[in-house]
Amino acid sequence: MMYQVIVDLPKIKNIELELDDKIAPKTVRSFLDCLPLSVGINVWGEELYTDETPVNMGPENSKSLVELMDVAYWPQGRAICLFFGPTPIGNKDEIKPYSPVNVIGKIREADKTLLQDIKEGTKATFRVK
Repeated sequence: MMYQVIVDLPKIKNIELELDDKIAPKTVRSFLDCLPLSVGINVWGEELYTDETPVNMGPENSKSLVELMDVAYWPQGRAICLFFGPTPIGNKDEIKPYSPVNVIGKIREADKTLLQDIKEGTKATFRVK
């Protein structure tokens, strides 16, 4: 099943996510059950990830490499991750999370330049559309 989630970023344009429970259904359900959720944003290369969330899931069909615009849950940091380009530890043209993540969807509506402009410590609210 598909779910629409909005990431509200004060003074910045919102980001639209589309979650799909085909790969990691328990993770998607656990995340949706925590919404609305306000957290700080951290930046790592071309990845945005949240401060620790109330979501508490272990690996569920975890991946060591992700695709452009993937949304994932990082079990090790209990964080939601938005991947919009290479990470510091990936090889050229590869998006490699710090450790395996549960992919839960895609970034649907966001300009890459907007994502690059988000600063460390920005507060974001995730909510169901």
